[in-house]
Amino acid sequence: MGKHSREHGQNALGWSVELCGGTHVRRTGDIGLISVTGESAVASGVRRIEALTGRHARKHANDTMQLAKTAANEMRTSVEELPGRIAALMEERKKLERDLSDARKKLAMGGGAANGAVAASGVREVGNVKLLARAVEGVETKDLKSLVDDGKKQIGSGVVAIVGVTEDGKAGVVVGVTADLTSRFSAVDLVKIASATLGGKGGGGRPDMAQAGGPMAPRLTRH
Repeated sequence: MGKHSREHGQNALGWSVELCGGTHVRRTGDIGLISVTGESAVASGVRRIEALTGRHARKHANDTMQLAKTAANEMRTSVEELPGRIAALMEERKKLERDLSDARKKLAMGGGAANGAVAASGVREVGNVKLLARAVEGVETKDLKSLVDDGKKQIGSGVVAIVGVTEDGKAGVVVGVTADLTSRFSAVDLVKIASATLGGKGGGGRPDMAQAGGPMAPRLTRH
């Protein structure tokens, strides 16, 4: 180690540029095959590299190739074309997820009936204001706003409130107010009331669109 320290001290770059075998090998060539299995940050400017050497490295390489062949067989393709096949499948999955999300949203708003006829049947008037309120399942919380936008288009003028129930029994609610009514009603105020009903607190957004959540979705069946 003393010899290495002297050599390191003479390095004009200020750090070691060679693989140091220390006292374990006479020269780096004795190490043979090296297979890096991982690397991570240890501290600022310092990284930790983990690797296998010798027969362990060869076994790791053989095992990895066998895994690749098995995966390629499952994909009905070759090892060389495996990455492209996986990328194509991932893109196909994303498209199917988008299609499923669109289908669920259409079903939630009346099954995509012409002119929103089914959805319109759920509209009632409170005072002289149209209200479309609906609870939906199987629709992700992030999609509730688009449902409210669709509802606002369907009723033309009024208030839309959509509550989405998640698989774990919680609820998210989005309230929308059409532009002609924002001087009379604020979606933020309305969504806070809805959130309180569901056992939540607060909520926020804009006068025409606001969102909140609550942990007590079962209350939907009692109101």
